[in-house]
Amino acid sequence: MDKIRFKQAQELLKEAGQSKTGPEKMKTPREGTINSLTYAEIMKSIIETEEFIYSSRPTHKLLQEDAEEFCGRLVDIRNKIDDILVEFGVLEKEDVEEKVGKLSERFIILTSKGNFKKIITRWGVEPQRIVVAGVPLEAEDMRILNPKIPETALEPIKKKISHVKNDISRKMEQLGVQEILVVVENDKSGELLAKRAVDLYEAKVMKRDNLKDVDILEFRKILEG
Repeated sequence: MDKIRFKQAQELLKEAGQSKTGPEKMKTPREGTINSLTYAEIMKSIIETEEFIYSSRPTHKLLQEDAEEFCGRLVDIRNKIDDILVEFGVLEKEDVEEKVGKLSERFIILTSKGNFKKIITRWGVEPQRIVVAGVPLEAEDMRILNPKIPETALEPIKKKISHVKNDISRKMEQLGVQEILVVVENDKSGELLAKRAVDLYEAKVMKRDNLKDVDILEFRKILEG
């Protein structure tokens, strides 16, 4: 059984290592050092993906949620494989952060929290392209977040909203961009911010359960889409 499992892992490893965008130009391997920890993680992850094969019998069809998890694991495996191949000179390592920086030049990035800005900056986006709202884009949405909020508390919030909208307009003009990308988590404040941004700016939206778990390659796909 172990030999069968290992053979299946090898086949999945081969599939996971194939290029997403077509044939890649492979170079002749040079001397290098195997990262045994990364290799062990690859094999462990490959074997774990077997569960999808068994659980999806007899059709092997995956529903949306399972498909996303399965493909996400393969992408993670592929990234680790690429790291090993880079070490041996078979692949050239792409400067993903530089690519993200260039792709993000057509956007103002709108998010809801300061710590999200730090994450987005680490992905390669210039800080001046990021606007942290901190409040909804419409004062009435505060009543959805806090139904007991007193009317007097809405006035300072309205001023903050005005500042955020002015900041967005100013950055769009200064940087010469027309598109907004909202990057938030799947919570109530994130949903409200995204919905209003779509209504007001026809914004593009990226919502995830936890932005800390988002890979830079996943973010690059959003920018490319």
